[in-house]
Amino acid sequence: MEISTLATYHCLAFVWYFFIAYSITHVRMEEWPSEVFLYGGQWKYLTVLNLVLQAVFYGVSFLADVLRLIKKLRCAKCVISSRDLLFSVLAFPVSTFVSISFWTLYTYDRELVYPKSLDGIIPFWLNHAMHTAVLPFALLEILVTPHRYPAKKKGLILLGFFAFMYISWVLWIHSVTAEWVYPLFALLTPAGLAALFAGSLTIIVSFYNFGEFLNRMIWGESKVWF
Repeated sequence: MEISTLATYHCLAFVWYFFIAYSITHVRMEEWPSEVFLYGGQWKYLTVLNLVLQAVFYGVSFLADVLRLIKKLRCAKCVISSRDLLFSVLAFPVSTFVSISFWTLYTYDRELVYPKSLDGIIPFWLNHAMHTAVLPFALLEILVTPHRYPAKKKGLILLGFFAFMYISWVLWIHSVTAEWVYPLFALLTPAGLAALFAGSLTIIVSFYNFGEFLNRMIWGESKVWF
């Protein structure tokens, strides 16, 4: 794909995610059910954090494209390294996890993850923008742009650190409010909760490996950077 076309795509994707993040963070707080915003606001939900993450990633991608267009190759090389790290470690595995885990739980029992009381507050299109569109966007990015994955150990350590920070955030919110971020957590024993977190980490690691596999199948082998 031509760099100018790629820059246009990344710019539009950035604007899209910025708009979605803006839309969800500016829903009137007083309209939400009282149990939803006890502490942490929207920032306790992985879905919302993922929207911000995607906006940052596509912003960095657009910047890399612009630097290549204007022949600032030394700066572009540094930005491209940041872009690839963001995509491989966070943007792809997190967006894939958000979409698949949400719709799996929603299909089983929506009250576990997205109570029906939210239907009158979050528009239908916004729900799908947050939980559905993120997956095809991630897959499309692999198709249009080759990414250099870091060494496996480094990539998994960084992904694990992100997961650890989010789980710590969830547990901190529970310690402050005595309420869980997601209703599903309230149904589990401490052992069950630990198993859920461990299982979720295993799944998101598998998505990391899947992204690396797809990238290699489409673009061939690429050297890792350290």
